[in-house]
Amino acid sequence: MVASVAVSCLSLSQYACHSNYVSKHISLSKCRRDIRRGCITRPQILPSVLGDAIGLRVFVLSDLHTDYTENMKWVKDLSSVRYKNDILIVAGDVSETYKNFIMTMSLLKNKFEHVLYVPGNHDLWCRRDGEIYLDSHRKLNKLLDACQGLGVETNPIGLDGLGIIPLFSWYHESFDREEEINNIRIPPLEMACKDFKACKWSRQLSNGDISLALYFDAMNEKNQNVIMEIQNTCSQIITFSHFVPRQELCPEKRMLFYPKLPKIIGSDSLEVRIRSIHGVEGSASACHVFGHTHFSWDAVLDGIRYVQAPLAYPRERKRRMNGGENWLPFCIYCNGKLSDRLSPCYWSDYYSSNPRTPHNTKLAPWVARFYNQT
Repeated sequence: MVASVAVSCLSLSQYACHSNYVSKHISLSKCRRDIRRGCITRPQILPSVLGDAIGLRVFVLSDLHTDYTENMKWVKDLSSVRYKNDILIVAGDVSETYKNFIMTMSLLKNKFEHVLYVPGNHDLWCRRDGEIYLDSHRKLNKLLDACQGLGVETNPIGLDGLGIIPLFSWYHESFDREEEINNIRIPPLEMACKDFKACKWSRQLSNGDISLALYFDAMNEKNQNVIMEIQNTCSQIITFSHFVPRQELCPEKRMLFYPKLPKIIGSDSLEVRIRSIHGVEGSASACHVFGHTHFSWDAVLDGIRYVQAPLAYPRERKRRMNGGENWLPFCIYCNGKLSDRLSPCYWSDYYSSNPRTPHNTKLAPWVARFYNQT
């Protein structure tokens, strides 16, 4: 196995998702089976609805990472005409640097009528030379102040019967409740996740316990009155966060190059808050958008539709079996309703037809080869 892992949380192309190696070894075997059975092969992701839509349109996007030149160019190249009456939901991880954050959000605000945003972990890193912050708290406040100045919404809004609610969140290790993988030597979280060094918190808060997740969840309390008003007046509601609300929205550990990934992706408090908004049983008008893991995802769990549409890193886009960025931003709402069709995304498609087996700790073949297991 590799001696060390130096990935950001999340620099996942090598260790957890979107790997060409993963796609090749999973998809080809499945494709061969489908061909033998006379099945139709899995379709490519299609571009978002851009035709004769009536009324409000809402697009979603996460994990822009515009510190990469290719990603910033992608933002700059977005049409300045096509989306001028539309809404864009940005589910975190815009940029590590304040300069690029401001440039990115300014560009998006010029292209869309409304832009809504929640912070991701990369947005709160404090490690670049020339960008000195006492801690990630102050950087967070600076980003939120910048959004207010740019006209980017970080609070809930209601438009034409549609409510859109940003939810602040952070991850905690106890979010992971599935069986551990113990038969390989896995690098510790502190080595694999740069958040532990790049984010700077007060002594009362830590990536190693639930304190950060509770701290960010409490930030949502100030919007409770507005949320209740949206619940009473809007027929459809879209919530969004950067982090993952349910472990089922990530592949099983044995499928991942970094099996400890579920410990640094999600929050139980987030799912509780989502249910308080959408209802315990959900509804056909309930949708939650998230980011962080760079897995394209579109699935319904317990009555709520969960969607992730990441731009991700340039190297990841090149290896996606669904192509690159030509289907982004993804249109989640138009013609007065949520999109009827779930977009084809490899892993959510996989779990729509295969049961989740979290107690199975036998490594997937591509993971076993990665760790030199036979």
